[in-house]
Amino acid sequence: MEAYELAALEAVTTRPPRAYEHISVTPLTPLTGAEVTGADLSRLSDAALAEIRTAFLDHHVLVFRDQEITTDEHKRFAAHFGELRPVNPPPPEGDPVVLEIKTSAAAGNVAGNAWHADGTADLEPSLGSMLYITETPEGGSGGDTLFANMHLAYEMLSPTMRGILDGLTAIHDGAQSFRGYSVPPNYEVPVSEHPVVVRHPETDRPILYVNQAYVSRIPQLSEQESDALLQMLFALVPQRPLLTCRVRWTPGTLVFWDNRCVQHHATYDYYPRTRYGRRVAINGGPLKGW
Repeated sequence: MEAYELAALEAVTTRPPRAYEHISVTPLTPLTGAEVTGADLSRLSDAALAEIRTAFLDHHVLVFRDQEITTDEHKRFAAHFGELRPVNPPPPEGDPVVLEIKTSAAAGNVAGNAWHADGTADLEPSLGSMLYITETPEGGSGGDTLFANMHLAYEMLSPTMRGILDGLTAIHDGAQSFRGYSVPPNYEVPVSEHPVVVRHPETDRPILYVNQAYVSRIPQLSEQESDALLQMLFALVPQRPLLTCRVRWTPGTLVFWDNRCVQHHATYDYYPRTRYGRRVAINGGPLKGW
């Protein structure tokens, strides 16, 4: 391992542990993700919410198990972190900010079955998402979600490569995520240009902000140069398990992830079984370059 890679890892793993009074936080890995216990999401004190916010910024992915919450309670929990984000395209019926995630043997397009961050083609991508799973595949296995730490994906690059990336932007195209499938009716296809490396608005850490589901081009480079660089960047996550954590779902689990600094991959390995949940997303602000 190169010295700069080791330095990036040690900056996280040698960080003093937090002291929590109202919740308990157990890391999923030394680098990414944590399980939170001692929190009933249907009723949280201001002190517990403040500690959840701290844990969220530290670990980027929070797992809450054995929760029994209504849709209104789910939305109320999400609203503590920002304005709720409308679903695009809007559902034909039901709540406009609640996306139903249902995968069955008849599903034509399995949501999230590739590395991505949600809605990065939007001018102001989301702060984060909260997915609440109530039905897992029969037998209790399959459908795990992987999360990748894009702070570390950037920080473990060589200083020379980081210097190259810092001045570049990327085109994020909403139509990219539907390659091979029909674009849904009423879907307003967003296209935006974001820095390749963005600054986390709350922690000020750099983030490698490109994902294969949405990014089509780096406009400062030739087509061949852009393709070569993007393929290298896209390959960082699948080739480096060190960047990732894995969440195994059980009924009543809610996961809250920071959409700005993690990518995720919903593993589809449970055909012909089904999975069901509800996702509520939270609005973010404009992204600034590093």
